Amino acid sequence: MKSTGTLSVTNVSKKFRVNNNEIHVLDNINLSVKAGEFISIIGLSGCGKTTLLRLIVGLESDYEGDILLDGRKLNGPSLDRGIVFQDHRLFPWLTVEKNIGLGIVGKSDTEKKEIVNNHIELVGLKGFEKSYPYQLSGGMSQRAAIARSLVNQPEILLLDEPLGALDALTRMYMHKELERIWKKENITMIMVTHDVEEALYLSDKIVVMSARPGKLQKIIPVPLARPRDRASVEFAEMKEKVLEEFMLHTEPHFTYTI
Repeated sequence: MKSTGTLSVTNVSKKFRVNNNEIHVLDNINLSVKAGEFISIIGLSGCGKTTLLRLIVGLESDYEGDILLDGRKLNGPSLDRGIVFQDHRLFPWLTVEKNIGLGIVGKSDTEKKEIVNNHIELVGLKGFEKSYPYQLSGGMSQRAAIARSLVNQPEILLLDEPLGALDALTRMYMHKELERIWKKENITMIMVTHDVEEALYLSDKIVVMSARPGKLQKIIPVPLARPRDRASVEFAEMKEKVLEEFMLHTEPHFTYTI
């Protein structure tokens, strides 16, 4: 059993000041994530999902409450946390292997080469080491981004809609790849997504957030056996349950035009 990667978010609130106006983004968030769990966060656009990830990874420090990783209070970005964005953010002038190896810290050249090769194999990009980002498909680019985020062996990997820009078939393939990588690395993962089916396929638990200011409305365990079958009755029933919970807290915020 994995012993590192336990996250504790306690009474976390976040406000932004824009043009002398105070915007309340997160309101008293409390969340516990066990080491090795896969958690998805869903909610309306603007409810604070990405802001919460930014707080966890250390890109924002001005907030109320506490965020602990393995009992240690977070203090800015660190190699113990990795993040993957919707845009792969690969450097276009670097090859796949150089993009992946760029952030490796404290290793000799020989060790770096071994680490890069291992992670290229992990994400299924063997044979594309010398390729440039423009020569890759969207799914391949995201796999390279995932490899880059894992080379320093973080305790937790944060995923901010990492598959949102991909077509439907590529997304389904990447769901299987992401699950495989999660199992292989035995790492804690927290993913923001708007896709309920994606959350169900990948997650141990789904966190439902309200509209802004974002509050944690419900944590829904996903007890389905892996690998999961989207066509099964159990999967459909869980999807209906999650959608009902999501709509319960978000439908009042939709505007209808007749």
